[in-house]
Amino acid sequence: MSPTAMGLTTRQMARRAAQDISDGSYVNLGIGLPELIALFIPDDREIVLHIENGLLGMGPSPEPGKGDPELINAGKKQVTTRPGASYFHQADSFAMIRGGHLDLSVLGALEVAANGDLANWSTGGEHAIPAVGGAMDLVSGVKAVYVISRHCTRDGTPKLVERCSYPLTGAGVVDRVYTDLAVIDITAKGFEVVELSPGVSFDHVAARTAAPLRDARPA
Repeated sequence: MSPTAMGLTTRQMARRAAQDISDGSYVNLGIGLPELIALFIPDDREIVLHIENGLLGMGPSPEPGKGDPELINAGKKQVTTRPGASYFHQADSFAMIRGGHLDLSVLGALEVAANGDLANWSTGGEHAIPAVGGAMDLVSGVKAVYVISRHCTRDGTPKLVERCSYPLTGAGVVDRVYTDLAVIDITAKGFEVVELSPGVSFDHVAARTAAPLRDARPA
């Protein structure tokens, strides 16, 4: 992966996150950047992608003009299916989530706190989106939660913080964060960098993180 001047591109971020999804996993990909992970599932792994509106076996987005307008994900974007895919009622889909049958959810974020709190659905502003959707179910029902997000907002505000200022999606739910600058685990000691993006220094990441950051990379 060739880095940009300030870290990875969104597609490189998605490719990196895909490498950590175990063979045989049942995974839900959130709306937006997490959807790109479907493009980079390793060929030697069987990973079954789930969407809330009732599909197991989702494939990547179709080529322009070749999709089925009735085959969409929870974000109303067209998707494809892989061999063996199955369709079912949305209530059954949420029973899978709430029953602990999914191994992993990968979501975007507005903020992630050092204790694993996640805020990803609303800024709490007057014109913010009206409801959390299925995100609260996902973070409380799956076995692990990964976040994939730019390290900072467009104006440079850190997304990794000591304490979330936006309404929470879930408390203490995030296990790992993939950003354009680093791969960061959430531990009892807070944020721990386990990998830096090519060309990015630890000090560069620490200066853009609004919470203490430990360097946990192998010596």
